[in-house]
Amino acid sequence: MGETTGAAVVAEAGAAGAAGVAGVAGAARKEPNAFVQITAAFVVVGALAWGLWAQQKDNGVEESGAGTAGPISCSASTPTGLPKMVRAGVKYVSANQLCQVLNRPDLATLLGTPGERPMSYGGGDDSVTLGGADVPAPEMNVTLTTYSVQLSASYDHFAVKGMAELLGGDARERTFLGRPAVLYSDRTLAFAFGLGGGDASSAPGHPTRRLVVAQDPKDGGGSYDIAIWRQDSGALDDATLLRLAQEILPTIPGWTPAA
Repeated sequence: MGETTGAAVVAEAGAAGAAGVAGVAGAARKEPNAFVQITAAFVVVGALAWGLWAQQKDNGVEESGAGTAGPISCSASTPTGLPKMVRAGVKYVSANQLCQVLNRPDLATLLGTPGERPMSYGGGDDSVTLGGADVPAPEMNVTLTTYSVQLSASYDHFAVKGMAELLGGDARERTFLGRPAVLYSDRTLAFAFGLGGGDASSAPGHPTRRLVVAQDPKDGGGSYDIAIWRQDSGALDDATLLRLAQEILPTIPGWTPAA
């Protein structure tokens, strides 16, 4: 999460998320230059903004040693209006609502590390530019002693089916909770930038495993993305991610079970 030193702010964020996948999908259907522009805009602007927000939120969480911090503090408020680009009939889920979804006493147990408690958290109602329009992309991140968990949403018009080919690498399509889904590997990004206006720098961070799932069973556009990574950059178990996703995703407001 965000950390302040005497000369720089260091932030770490998931490199993709639901919005990042949307950027890949949208750009791949246009041209290579668009891919570079969309990806760069999302990673640099989104990750740096998230890092500063997370830094502020971290200051409100008691950090009293490994596994002894207090619970997440989410607001009880709900969104009062829909951001642009959210299609009619689609329920928008804010970063605060994603916070509430992750704020559960069994989170560490689902990760296979019972007894751990959140050390820090952060997120925001971000957006990514696709085709000249801002697509809402709220996300929430929670850090425990062993794992970090990221939950995000993207309100684009792209189907999840077919994304594995666009993502490449080890991305594999599957059906999860009655919806098209893609399981794939990624890395977080670690950013450092000087408080006095010095140059920013970035480097690959922790290996992650991510699951992107269509928001509705008909795969009519939009997705949720859940990811995990270890603080020690250790090997990740797909069973852990899938167990977590199976319990977390159906509790997102507006989730409809597959027929």
